[in-house]
Amino acid sequence: MLKIHCPYCDEQREEEEFSYSGEAHISRPLDPGALSDADWADYLFFRKNTRGWHHEMWQHSAGCRRYFNVTRHTVTYEIFESYPMGTTPKALPKGDAR
Repeated sequence: MLKIHCPYCDEQREEEEFSYSGEAHISRPLDPGALSDADWADYLFFRKNTRGWHHEMWQHSAGCRRYFNVTRHTVTYEIFESYPMGTTPKALPKGDAR
């Protein structure tokens, strides 16, 4: 079971209190109407499937209900950091580049 730190509550809680919300740092297209169907489908459905360190968005659904980001290793499940929305993640650990 993962122990996840909520940067807003400043507490480390069990995974059941959180909801995974997908890859972090996905920018919405500025003019969605100008996208082709293929480009729109790419934005909506296709994400990186990174093996190693990955930035994810989570929600503390049983707590403050706020969204935040987590840097997690997709193989070992190790969590490097959690950080509020709108902030920049730290540099990834050495030896396992993204």
